[in-house]
Amino acid sequence: MTRGFSLWLDVIRALAAFTVIFGHMAHIRFTRGDYYVLREWNVASDAVVVFFVISGLVIAYAAERDGDLRTYSYNRLTRIFTVIVPALALTLAFDAIGTRITMEAYPPGYYQDLPLIEFLFRGLTLTPQWWGLMDPVRLGSNGPLWSLSYEVAYYMLFGVALFLRGALRIVLLALLALAAGLPILALMPAWLLGVLVWRRVSNPHTTPMSLSLAWALAIGGPVLIVLTKAMGAAESLAALTQAALAPADYRMVLGYSDEVLWNSLLAILVALHLLGVASLMARTDWHENARAARAIRWLAGGSFSLYVMHYPALQLLDAALPESMPLYDLWLLGLTLAICFIFAAAFERPLKLYRHWLTRLMPQRRAQVPAE
Repeated sequence: MTRGFSLWLDVIRALAAFTVIFGHMAHIRFTRGDYYVLREWNVASDAVVVFFVISGLVIAYAAERDGDLRTYSYNRLTRIFTVIVPALALTLAFDAIGTRITMEAYPPGYYQDLPLIEFLFRGLTLTPQWWGLMDPVRLGSNGPLWSLSYEVAYYMLFGVALFLRGALRIVLLALLALAAGLPILALMPAWLLGVLVWRRVSNPHTTPMSLSLAWALAIGGPVLIVLTKAMGAAESLAALTQAALAPADYRMVLGYSDEVLWNSLLAILVALHLLGVASLMARTDWHENARAARAIRWLAGGSFSLYVMHYPALQLLDAALPESMPLYDLWLLGLTLAICFIFAAAFERPLKLYRHWLTRLMPQRRAQVPAE
């Protein structure tokens, strides 16, 4: 992977993380509806699909580097659990404090008071949205963790498909697919598009695309996303989904994947954009601005923390901060970002250090530290 393309992926990761935060802050209960256009455009959900495509690309790259199922599993587990365990603990703490200040900040639909054992089990197994196993749940106020249960299913399915062979692979793929359920499988093609992008980018025998086509894809992808969204493509495709699944309620059938057709179109456009950018970066003598590159990588290096911690932080601050205070919206955003980046400094950024400690505890383990 070229340095320029890697940096561009970091740009998109950072932008997607902030888009999710802004999209959630736009809820009426947080900011009175002043920014509700972001809810109407559903930008937070679209940003998650962008994350899926990038995740498929990065995991395909990492799997090639890891080389075997043991290393692949170790690297995925340490990457996830060094962040998700403290995130679950803080979600419990923040929700406990916030609900004692005022339950009005935790309306039904945005907060589910699970028994502690169920919260920990569903959170630590990363199965809150595995419909094939149990009913879907929201982990307290931390609704955005739904996408992590999707991601983990994709990691597992991809690892089994890539590293195992024969009947064992077929059986495990079938069992995982049944356990994950239809909503997760419905969005897996979006994730696999990222895998396909990496396969094409990394294949030395791929015929290079022309410069004009590369520019057309790099620029045309984002332009088409905006144009199709503005033309109501998401709503039209949702209507098709509704008609196809009638008389059942398509939202009840698909859950967070209820925009599957729009999400798939969005993923295709994101993938085409990435192909164009990768081609441009491969033919460019890239000289990055060191200061700008460090800033971008620093922001992207906290994107996982931003995603998993922003909603419990927003909920707690909404309960604790008086709305009459001057510059309320800036305080809400600034304190949320501060909480998330402090969390990243403690749990996400020191991943190499945590893996080093684990390696010392397991002297037979020769862990590879991934770049992502």
